Amino acid sequence: MINYYDNIILLTCVTLYLNAMNVTSVIASASVLRKGHCSSDGIIMWKIIILCTIIGLITTEKATFHNYKVFRITPITTEQVELLRQLVETDEFSFWKEPTAVNIEVDLMVAPHKLPMFYEIMAQIEAPHSIYVENVQTLIDQTTNANQSTSFNFKDYYTIWQIYENLDDLAKQYPDKVKIIVGGKTYQKREIKGVKISFKANNPGIFIEGGNHGREWISPATVMYILHQLLISEDPDVRALAENHDWYIFPVFNPDGYEYTHTTNRMWRKTRDVHGFFCRGSDPNRNWSYKWKSGGSSSFGCSETYAGKAPFSDVETKSMSEYIKTISNKFYAYISFHSYSQLLMFPYGYTKAHLENYEDSLAIAAKSVRSLKKRYGTEYRIGNIGEILYLASGNTADYIKGVYHKPIVFVYELRDRGNYGFLLPPEQIIPTGEETLDSLVTLFKEAKALGYPKDV
Repeated sequence: MINYYDNIILLTCVTLYLNAMNVTSVIASASVLRKGHCSSDGIIMWKIIILCTIIGLITTEKATFHNYKVFRITPITTEQVELLRQLVETDEFSFWKEPTAVNIEVDLMVAPHKLPMFYEIMAQIEAPHSIYVENVQTLIDQTTNANQSTSFNFKDYYTIWQIYENLDDLAKQYPDKVKIIVGGKTYQKREIKGVKISFKANNPGIFIEGGNHGREWISPATVMYILHQLLISEDPDVRALAENHDWYIFPVFNPDGYEYTHTTNRMWRKTRDVHGFFCRGSDPNRNWSYKWKSGGSSSFGCSETYAGKAPFSDVETKSMSEYIKTISNKFYAYISFHSYSQLLMFPYGYTKAHLENYEDSLAIAAKSVRSLKKRYGTEYRIGNIGEILYLASGNTADYIKGVYHKPIVFVYELRDRGNYGFLLPPEQIIPTGEETLDSLVTLFKEAKALGYPKDV
């Protein structure tokens, strides 16, 4: 199947429109519609409308990634890091794991027809590289179960509607403990739905965020696993954690992007709003107002890390920030789940400086990852976002820390380290959930030992 992407469609239709209006085009193919090829501008315009409609219908087919490869590149000089950063990201040539520093691996997805260009670039910059994923579509097929179970059993990945239905079911099953909350809305008019779980009055609160980036399916799955365990686990430590906190849990912060990965393009990251003629979506983890666009984001609308035209220009971030403001005095901890890389991080992302309660956060993270490792041997690295990952301003964790000064703010980059990347097999959902919950138990025990929350 040929892949048709939104940006290509918009570019084609706009080009045709400009030519039909006899406007000079910078695109070589414009000559096919020069004035005179049709006797009437009206006829031309109708043909353009029909053509764009047909193309639009074609695009409802799912994008496929047959023979797309993921290369692991290890830059060994600062110059190589900078050259890799200059690579233009498109649907055919995109980073799964961005260049950050010398000797830190970079994962880059390359379309089949871009392979000659990729090899030429690698020959020029002389960075060591190897194929890490031979065929992306093979991994995609493994994460999609045609015979998906109708029950919510954590053996499959679920759509936004299935997740929301399960939240509704839990609210009916536990009416005295689970309450549906709608924190925000999306560009495509979906709700950003979550739940509040409360076992008794006057508990300190914990906010959990998942699914900020569409393609990171293990994030909503892990959040849903944790949510269920807070209700049903018989483990004394989990029960203590669950029943001594109020929980504000949103499995999917980016419903439009997440649903789009299920219906159309499995590798989509951003939201789905339109920027100008050509580009769709902002990075919802670069659009928050605190230190917005001060590093690690892009001004180019088609970029994977496009920060938006202004802070909170996305309806998703704006509406969720407004909801968070209404409960800002009800929680002391904020936990965000992403993938992949196996990292436990804390603010800030806009700077590498060690600010606020850095030492406490580092100590809590160190003990948490030791607990996480015990069950399956999964190893995590720890540190602040800007140091251990890359500069990333305008993210949710920085916003919560910088605006509301919450003491316990952590970001998980879940499994794995690149064998599957964003396409983690569904059989790893439960193990990921188990080890992550182990670490959360320790995280909040250690936070309590250090006196957090201070006012409880």
